[in-house]
Amino acid sequence: MKDILTAASSPHILHPDTTRGIMSDVVIALAPAAVYGCILFGWQAAAVLAVCIITAVASEFLWNLALKKPQSVGDISAVVTGLLLGMNLPASIPLWQAAIGSVAAIIVVKQMFGGIGCNFANPAIAARIILLVSFPGSMTKFTEPVSDIVTSATPLAAESGTYTLKSLFFGMHPGSIGETSAFLLIVGGIYLLLRRVISPVIPLCFIGTVAVLSLISGEDLAVSLFGGGLMIGAIFMATDYTTSPTTALGKAVFGIGCGIITFVIRKFGALPEGVSYSILLMNILVPYINRYTLSKPFGFIKPSKEETANG
Repeated sequence: MKDILTAASSPHILHPDTTRGIMSDVVIALAPAAVYGCILFGWQAAAVLAVCIITAVASEFLWNLALKKPQSVGDISAVVTGLLLGMNLPASIPLWQAAIGSVAAIIVVKQMFGGIGCNFANPAIAARIILLVSFPGSMTKFTEPVSDIVTSATPLAAESGTYTLKSLFFGMHPGSIGETSAFLLIVGGIYLLLRRVISPVIPLCFIGTVAVLSLISGEDLAVSLFGGGLMIGAIFMATDYTTSPTTALGKAVFGIGCGIITFVIRKFGALPEGVSYSILLMNILVPYINRYTLSKPFGFIKPSKEETANG
């Protein structure tokens, strides 16, 4: 019997990058900030990260098992989701609440929409918002670094001048487990840029927009940039392949939109932080951004009204 050649649509490109390889790079980039967060906030932080990762992986495994789908835990995307979610949570959150967040991220936001590559929103971002709405008390209590003192005042909510640029940049302030050290998050971002895992367009436009608007409005620039979740959101979450635009112009629009929404929520909203909400709202707009920023193919001629009417 002759071999049958199966033809598929172009492009026919073999690329060495795999989902597992890309996710491994993200884990490597996040690891320094995650470890530093455990040093700052103690065993509670390590327990939260472990619960989030284990629950995320277990949720994906059990979902695939129940629906008799091919197992996808080997691509370690669930590990990245669990790690990102854990790094966006306070160390003092009850572990059962952290577990609920991971289940929501994997089952509700990711798997119910078809699995990796099909979700409309970043799973970790959506799960964090679910937890913030469901358990606002737990989600707004933060631990002082190298201390068991619990506070609700992060740099964004504290009085101006409370924290120095050094303490903000290196993470010596209350906050979520992995968001405090801007320095290590930037180092991780540079690693991803060198590995060509992410494009610099979204982070630069996102952070740059917040910086410009903060300067115009007279806000403390150091607090605006380093005192909340801007760095981890702009570098690691807004750049998610599935939920961000595919074109360079679209990425710029996406980043600027995230920056504007973040600033507006911080300045005029009831909550001091707006990064998660801004990314989620812009995720919803990604299909429209892609549609209106796609370049026309070379030689494309727009059909006339008569041709369109005649099919």
